[in-house]
Amino acid sequence: MAAPRSFLWTRRVFLTLLTGFVLLPVYVMVSSSLKPLADVSGKFQWIPSGLTLTPYRDIWKTVPLADYFVNSLVVAGSATVCSVAIAIFAAYAVSRYSFRGKRTFTVTVLSTQMFPGILFLLPLFLIYVNIGNATGIALFGSRGGLILTYMTFSLPFSIWMLIGYFDSVPRDLDEAAKVDGCGALGALFRVIVPAAVPGIVAVAVYAFMTAWGEVLFASVMTNDTTRTLAVGLQGYATQNDVYWNQVMAASLVVSVPVVAGFLLLQRYLVTGLTAGAVK
Repeated sequence: MAAPRSFLWTRRVFLTLLTGFVLLPVYVMVSSSLKPLADVSGKFQWIPSGLTLTPYRDIWKTVPLADYFVNSLVVAGSATVCSVAIAIFAAYAVSRYSFRGKRTFTVTVLSTQMFPGILFLLPLFLIYVNIGNATGIALFGSRGGLILTYMTFSLPFSIWMLIGYFDSVPRDLDEAAKVDGCGALGALFRVIVPAAVPGIVAVAVYAFMTAWGEVLFASVMTNDTTRTLAVGLQGYATQNDVYWNQVMAASLVVSVPVVAGFLLLQRYLVTGLTAGAVK
């Protein structure tokens, strides 16, 4: 049965308005990044009077953006790999085995998401400083400390999400793998992990995006040499002026990895987010 004509037109109008609402900030960012600073600081013009690529060249000179980019890539990538690796083993154990405290463990893992991140800022700061004073291991102000911090936030949700996805994988695959001579780890890596690629990709995207755009802990747990992009963008604001055109240009540049990765992995991400919802 065909939809009423009024419904089709209402949907078109709604989707058009929604698209304009989403694309309007993007247009402002792009147009502002192509304007001289004097034009951006003055009255906003929807149609730029003059375009220039100078802001995209100056963003690398005003602040050490390349160093911040490397720091963010190393920290976010390492936190993602570690979170996914640990979550796979933990989720597989919870999904396939029965042990004392299993329900308590899963509830505890999920309940950690109820607490705001700022609640852990001061305790983590004190822990890192005390560990550094006692052992000489520099966690505060280092990439390693920031990686460990981001893992504490992405790991619980990653475990919980993979548990639901592994539960949707038939247990007959495990039995077939064991009949063929595989042990528990063999069944995990040869059968379960290949079947759970969409869910693993979804967890990896979540962990990476969480670490890539985090500001609060990065502003406290880093120094001038380990600063990430989310904090480094503040360097375009000086005591005398704010380089808004460079801020917009840098924001677009640092968004490229996340947007490109999301577009490339969109098919896996949607499948991973929905496949574990039903059994």
